[in-house]
Amino acid sequence: MTRLPQQLLRILALRSGPQDLPANWSTAVLTVLVYIALGMLADRMLELGDTSMRSLFSISLQILAITGLLRIRGLQERLAQTITAVAGTGSLFGLVSILLLAQAPTGNMPAGIALLWFGLFIWSLVVDAHIYRSALSTTMSMGVLIAVLIFALNFIIIDALYPAAQAG
Repeated sequence: MTRLPQQLLRILALRSGPQDLPANWSTAVLTVLVYIALGMLADRMLELGDTSMRSLFSISLQILAITGLLRIRGLQERLAQTITAVAGTGSLFGLVSILLLAQAPTGNMPAGIALLWFGLFIWSLVVDAHIYRSALSTTMSMGVLIAVLIFALNFIIIDALYPAAQAG
């Protein structure tokens, strides 16, 4: 397990891919649980109210999309590693996000922190694209398209189901 954080950091640097992670479900489940917990904490820091169902739905939708795409490509054997990569890197991005949010006064994010947070968001999309590219054996441009489409679909559906969570 001590190798997992190192491998996740290599994925964040785009120097490794999901294929370098353990191919077991216990690691995938553990990283998903951490990902959910950190997502809920960040949402609470943003004062989005009770976000438990919203966070669970968002992560579930992402996992369903990954599952469907891997199944379509006939690459189901990569599922545990891909979920570990997405949830593990998402957890690391969540930690950094929480650290940034902790620096902001409640309800008021200074421009510098907002800019760093936006940069973190862009980087997370690039990392997701890299993971999808590797997992699906496709091009980086297709990985970017998939990452953006999954994000947009997630955003649209969550906004429709939980409009108060988006409005604050």
